[in-house]
Amino acid sequence: MSVLVDSDVLIEVARGRNHDLMSRWVKLSVSDIPVLYSPVTAAEVWAGALPREQRLIEELFRPMECAVIDEETGRQAGEYLRQFRRSHNVEMGDALIAACAMQSHAALWTRNRKHFPMKGLEFY
Repeated sequence: MSVLVDSDVLIEVARGRNHDLMSRWVKLSVSDIPVLYSPVTAAEVWAGALPREQRLIEELFRPMECAVIDEETGRQAGEYLRQFRRSHNVEMGDALIAACAMQSHAALWTRNRKHFPMKGLEFY
């Protein structure tokens, strides 16, 4: 099993203010568990990056692997949107992140579990 990290977790890691989250991050970083991120997560993190944070963010992404968004991922994300857009306000980015986690057989590490009501999705 691998772990796919959501943007909210990476932003907190970059800030370094949440002791519990940082402890979990360090434990995960030194483990043999593959750590992934989605292209959506990269876009969200880079969209909010300040110029002084760019080197730190580059270092944060360097050891992780980017999960692939392909046709099957898009199809799964579309299904999630169809099922949960109205009932749970699931947006495109979260649907794609959930689909990436499912397609990668990864547990999702997010601080916003309410954005991910998908059955079968595992959390870290």
